[in-house]
Amino acid sequence: MPKPLSQKTIEIVTKCIPALEAHGIAIAKETYKGLLADKEIADLFNLSHQKDGTQPQSLATALLVYAQHIKDPSALKSMIARITEKHVSLNIYKEHYPYVGKALLNALKKVLGDAASQEILDAWGEAYWFLADVLIEREVEIYTKHAEQKGGWRGWRQFKVAEIKQECEDMKSFKLLPVDGEPVLKHKPGQYLGLKLEIEGHGSQRRNYSISSAPNEEFYRLTIRTVKDGVVSEWFNRKVKEGVIFELSDPSGDFTLQHADAPIALISGGSGLTPMISMIGALAEKSTSGKLHYIHSVRTQETEAFRNYIRDLAGQGKLQADIFYTEGKKADEGTNLRTHEGRVSKDFFKNALPNNTICYICGPHDFTVAVIKALKAHGLKQEQLRYELFGSITDAELAVS
Repeated sequence: MPKPLSQKTIEIVTKCIPALEAHGIAIAKETYKGLLADKEIADLFNLSHQKDGTQPQSLATALLVYAQHIKDPSALKSMIARITEKHVSLNIYKEHYPYVGKALLNALKKVLGDAASQEILDAWGEAYWFLADVLIEREVEIYTKHAEQKGGWRGWRQFKVAEIKQECEDMKSFKLLPVDGEPVLKHKPGQYLGLKLEIEGHGSQRRNYSISSAPNEEFYRLTIRTVKDGVVSEWFNRKVKEGVIFELSDPSGDFTLQHADAPIALISGGSGLTPMISMIGALAEKSTSGKLHYIHSVRTQETEAFRNYIRDLAGQGKLQADIFYTEGKKADEGTNLRTHEGRVSKDFFKNALPNNTICYICGPHDFTVAVIKALKAHGLKQEQLRYELFGSITDAELAVS
């Protein structure tokens, strides 16, 4: 266990909260500026999150939340879990942490100027390494556990594209087999993979994509939607052919299916359906329509991935489904399946779910926040809500819940 923080450091960091509220984004941007100046370190990051600004916002949120809870870091349990899982997916190791610590302290000094006294910098140095040691310790545990399991590995492992399937007009699925022909680590439904790619004209790229296949020891399936000007998503959907080889880290993520006696609702928006499809694959054999409810929001019928799969399961009584089309006309309804025009509304949840339902939510930030608020308004408690956000978490409340 890391050495406890000194009381002096706790007091100084707490007093920095107003400065973080006012200058957090600037500090985060300056931190990344220092980190990305080193190509070896820059290659560890998903640079698309730099372009859209979510990565600096996420770091600023994390710094603020850490300062707000530094008196009782146990409140940061969920945030720490998310960070460690993401680090493991990108193969972040102990030796990378000094770069971040140095960049953060330099950023504090540059942005805050004379207000960043040596006493403040020393306090933040101690606070940074306390949290870093917590993360490093947990990451070592995860790396070791994964490597010891059947099919597990450490570092990067080569996989080849064995099969490609068009799921809808802007989404394809890619079946991935290990080049070495050995078993793969059986993932938990809801987890994602880290990808290490070399794309002509764009160099080294890192991404995370949720696994859409049901758990097995033979292969993984990724289902990827084309995003306009998205370097990696466009490469997958327009250029990748069967036989292409790239590297993966083993499955990571804490947004995982927890088997319970209570009813389960899987609520997704857009490509947020991918972890839900994996969960459905794991649950379908045991489920009935009264126990599993799939609620999905999509733009049009043409952009509805896994359309026939969901209808088949609903027809067999394996699940109940509600599909919302935010643009264009709704599709025909079927056994255990209802369709709607427009967005998932707060009123929809009024009578849609039993009050003991466990809800899994995945989609764009605004969608996820709106669904969480709607479910809470109808009496569901925080412990009944589990969610995964696209990209980086930029909301302080979501970061610690």
